[in-house]
Parts: sequence; structure tokens; C-alpha cells
Amino acid sequence: MLRIITRRLIPGFLFVLALAYLLPLSAQQGGGQQRTAPETPRQALAEAPRASNAPPILKVVWVRPPEQTAQVPVIQTNIADPNIELKQYGAAAKDLLTSGTPGSESTPFTVWSGTCTGPFAITFRLKNGAMDLTGLGRIRWMVKTSGFHEVRPVLKLADGTLIVGDHTDASVPMFANREFALADVRWIKLDPERVVTVSTPGGTANQIWVNNPDLSKVEEAGFADLMPGSGHGTGGYIHLGGIEIYGKVVPRS
Repeated sequence: MLRIITRRLIPGFLFVLALAYLLPLSAQQGGGQQRTAPETPRQALAEAPRASNAPPILKVVWVRPPEQTAQVPVIQTNIADPNIELKQYGAAAKDLLTSGTPGSESTPFTVWSGTCTGPFAITFRLKNGAMDLTGLGRIRWMVKTSGFHEVRPVLKLADGTLIVGDHTDASVPMFANREFALADVRWIKLDPERVVTVSTPGGTANQIWVNNPDLSKVEEAGFADLMPGSGHGTGGYIHLGGIEIYGKVVPRS
């Protein structure tokens, strides 16, 4: 009797095993339903899903002017849009270098912080108005990092206060596109000279967070690296490609 039951069970068991193997294989090969990973940073930026179809109010595209022929410090004319002003905070900001080759898919033209000897912040200012980043205000950028380096958002408010966010992005070892809502970010005041976080004036001894900052008239927006770079090589740095900021342009007071 046991021998008869065994003969009946084995074929069914083998059929279940074959089905379990063939179904995943069919799903991978059928209909092109699975998307492959983007092959290049530019392709990744183009294909990444957008949270909104509204155009950016500020878009930084890095370019190499004719007078630059090598890896050199970032200057105003490295920004394609002449209506965007470059602002730098911290002594190490002058050590931020251009990197890559314009038009290259594998090594796109970006900025690189490996030779920055201390923390720094880079921000961007619209010539034609302030930025209302309340509500659906967002930042989208393309990053690549090494070591423990992380890219953080920085804003300069209408009253001149510089704040840095607790949101961080890192991508090792490839470029990746990231987008986040500013409404989800908590902020700490940033010393514009030393580029270090400081306590909020008038708060308690433990008051470090800037509660409910006014994002309705932001003067500048950009990014910070709060760690010194490790020099040339792969020890520690950030690469930052294109930056897009979403919100509304409003008149300055």
C-alpha cells in the first residue's frame, strides 16, 4: 500500500516543482513588463518618475565656458542660466571643482568636493524674484558620493538666516537622481562663515531646530557638504549634477 501511494505522489510533486521554476522565468521573459536599470546618469535623470509635471522655477545646468580647459574652481559662468546667481559659504567653497566632460554619458560634467578642506555650502539666487517653497516646494538633483559624505539642502530666508536640512542623499558608486519635498525637512541654523550648525537664538539650551521657518520668500536655495573632502581619489567626496527647484516665483519685499 505504501509503495502505491508513493508512486502516485511523486509525479504530482515533480509537477509542482516544475511549475514553481517555470513561472518566474516566464515573467522575466514575457511582454517587456520589467524595466531594466538606466544605463547612464543622463538616462536615469530623464527616466526617473516625477512627483509633479510643473516646470522648475530654478534649474542649474553646469557648463564649461571657453576659458576653462581642465578641472578648475567653480565660477559664475559654470551655470548655463545667466538669471541664476552663484553664492558660496565657507572658506572651503572656493575649492569646489568642476569635474567630468561636457556631453559625456559615463562621466557627465558636474561639480566635485574632494579637494574642499572643510564644510561648505553653495546656493543659487534668482535675479527676478524670491522663491515660495511652501506647500509643494521640492528639490530634485543628481548625486554621486563616496565615503560617508551626504548632500543636504540649504536655504537662505528673507531675513538672511541660513538653514540646513536633515534630509540627506548619497549614492555610491553611481550617479542617481533624487527628489524630495521641503515640507518633510527639519532645519537647523547654519553659520555662514564656518558652515556649522548652531543653536537657535532665544531658544532653550536644547533648542537646535528652527521651528516653522518661513519658506514663502526664500532668497537662495542650494546644497551643503558638512564634511571635508579627502583629496583626489575615492576616499570621500560628493559629485553634484543638475539641480531643479520647484515652487513659485514671488516678488521680493
